[in-house]
Amino acid sequence: MEVEKMDENEWKYHGEGNQSLVVSHCQRCVVLRFLKFPPNQNKTPEEILHHLQNIVDFGKHVMKQFFGENYVHHGEIIQLPLDFVRQLCLKIQPERPECRCDKDMDTLSGYAMCLPNLTRLQTFRFAEHRPILCIEIKPKCGFIPFSSHVSQEIKHKVCRYCMHQHLKVANGKWKRPSKYCPLDLFSGNKQRMHFALKSLLQEAQNNLKIFKNGELIYGCKDDQDCVSDWNELARHLKPFFFPSNGLVSGPHCTRTIVKELIHVITMALLSSTDTCRAGHMKTVPISQGRSYCEASAFNKELVRNGKHKLESSGLPRGCLLYKTLQAQMLDMLDIEGLYPLYSRVEQYLEEFPEERSTLQIDGPYNEAFYEKLLDLSLEDDGTVAFALTKVQQYRIAMTAKDCSIMIALSPCLQDECSEQRPVVLTSKSRFTFSVSVLDLDLKPYESIPHQYKLDGEIVNYYLKNVQAKEDPVMSNLFKENEDCTLVLHKV
Repeated sequence: MEVEKMDENEWKYHGEGNQSLVVSHCQRCVVLRFLKFPPNQNKTPEEILHHLQNIVDFGKHVMKQFFGENYVHHGEIIQLPLDFVRQLCLKIQPERPECRCDKDMDTLSGYAMCLPNLTRLQTFRFAEHRPILCIEIKPKCGFIPFSSHVSQEIKHKVCRYCMHQHLKVANGKWKRPSKYCPLDLFSGNKQRMHFALKSLLQEAQNNLKIFKNGELIYGCKDDQDCVSDWNELARHLKPFFFPSNGLVSGPHCTRTIVKELIHVITMALLSSTDTCRAGHMKTVPISQGRSYCEASAFNKELVRNGKHKLESSGLPRGCLLYKTLQAQMLDMLDIEGLYPLYSRVEQYLEEFPEERSTLQIDGPYNEAFYEKLLDLSLEDDGTVAFALTKVQQYRIAMTAKDCSIMIALSPCLQDECSEQRPVVLTSKSRFTFSVSVLDLDLKPYESIPHQYKLDGEIVNYYLKNVQAKEDPVMSNLFKENEDCTLVLHKV
């Protein structure tokens, strides 16, 4: 790709995270990712290159082993003319959210990552001339901690996401809690998955976005209150799901289109578009964790209706949700069991700081790094090696808990569909699709103390301000709905 020959006006602001900023090309299916830093903290070109190389290597040698070849797109590093980079920075600066402008885009090194635009189809180019719909989902953690190190029983009953919602609302990040619960999405049960996706559409927060031809049409642009306008969304989606204009308008039309959208997303998430097995990782038994969350709105509705059992159909082993959950469950000790091991590594590094590179804490993320992750033993022998393995597994798990899944859809005709092209059907349409995973940068080693502190804040707030109010109500519901058995004794 000859970036130097492209006018900077052909690129547009695409989004950003804590460490990088992304721009996409208006015509080509590529994005450029630049690192960003606080003002006056620019790194040398060599440091930038090393950082970017670590990101590429981690995706290539580690995350591809967990997710599979077709799902992970690690990209490549390219060097750009500095004048092009500066002009591009000036162009996109007005489009950046104010809350993101505390860091500056790297304009001094000229290095960037070139990646495919995952809002476009990744497997087949035949439909690129047709409109493309893309749904981005950040599913979050899909299991309840099963570790014996957990000190508060509530963590064995209510998932991290549902508890964190209340703290976020209290801190003003969101105006109201979402009804979405990750365990419903990861259940494999279509009824629960539909409820989870509907909840995401009602309260998208930063967990769901919808793009049409690369343009964001639904979801938050950043941390702000989202307005869920389903009628406007239905207007965008109607040509995809009802191309012959079979429906007119109004609430029924909107509900039908949203229902079709949820069906398509569910089928794509349960599909397997990667024939290779994800590495040689011995999987963590999913049965170790509880399959439902007591705070789930779906679960509470069952209880109110006198039912106590949540069905969990299980995920197909080849689908991306299954692979994501397996990577997440490398957090086998919970942060409470992991933090003392982190402290052990820290103490060792204080005594032997020169060993940091030998321990591969900051890379290189190569095959040797991956091999060390394969030991799922929980028998602590008191060594630094054991502690470090659990710390690195936890970092992988945290990465998987914060990744995004991209589902790109494009209408296709019946005669275009074949066994080589994954297809999902609706009542009036058929789509070819690709599923990819995004945001796979390894979580920083230094973030572990923050995670430990945040975990305590989330649990304590929930116990004090939520569970204390809900317990009597739910307890009465359980009592009212208990099965009664009349036993007759012979007299």
